[in-house]
Amino acid sequence: MTVQNDKQIQVRPIQKLKMALSAESVREQFRNALQENAGAFIASIIDLYASDTYLQQCDPNLVIMECLKAATLKLPINKQLGFAYVVPYKNSKGQMIPQFQLGYKGYIQLAMRTGQYKNLNAGIIYEGVNVHRDILTGEVVFTGEPTSDKPQGYFAYMELLNGFRKTIYMTKAEIIAHAKRYSKSYGNKNSAWATNFDEMALKTVIRRLLSKYGLLTTEMVTALTVDRDEDVESEVEAEIEQNANKEIIDIEPEEVEEMEETKDVVEEGEQMAQEGPGF
Repeated sequence: MTVQNDKQIQVRPIQKLKMALSAESVREQFRNALQENAGAFIASIIDLYASDTYLQQCDPNLVIMECLKAATLKLPINKQLGFAYVVPYKNSKGQMIPQFQLGYKGYIQLAMRTGQYKNLNAGIIYEGVNVHRDILTGEVVFTGEPTSDKPQGYFAYMELLNGFRKTIYMTKAEIIAHAKRYSKSYGNKNSAWATNFDEMALKTVIRRLLSKYGLLTTEMVTALTVDRDEDVESEVEAEIEQNANKEIIDIEPEEVEEMEETKDVVEEGEQMAQEGPGF
């Protein structure tokens, strides 16, 4: 009897997921996003859920909602491909909650779809390579050969068809500081930061590059918004605080009076035009 109960417990999460996915309203949402590829994507959700015991502790309906975000962006959720993930996290109440996250390959894929990028790349700079940053132009130049297999930093590079180029480089220490400040998952022993630091670091530089200098298509804006590992609002606030003009501009009273007089003249002219000629 105990064996039967154990089997029921193991089967139950998968069955609940399949039941939720069989609902016509759910299937319609995936069809709207993926058309004829909806069936294959739904099958990949079942495979993902069945292969992850932590994800099985999450509400199947919440898992489906997070997977739908990937479907909307037309990105596969297969872990091996590295485009997008649905990652389970334990909240403050001890509940397992699924979260949609993009991999750095997902950001590159969305950017390349625009057809406006000539080159787009991200990589690791190992110890021994010299890094020169030109403060004036923002150009970053790497010279020399690595002397070890330990990363000292990470870069992302883009070149548009119109000739615009930009490189972003962050040291490993800068990546860690950024993750501590903005990533909701940093510090979690089961997070990708703990299991695959290099990939998360590459994602950080490519995300920063595209969000600051890339072409912000509707897909890219959606991706930046739904990627729940990054605290986007705090990052934007910090960007404004760091770069916004802090100088107070004083306007003399006589300048204000001149502006008021100009405004009155304009309004009077508009009124005369509406009334028409007075003869």
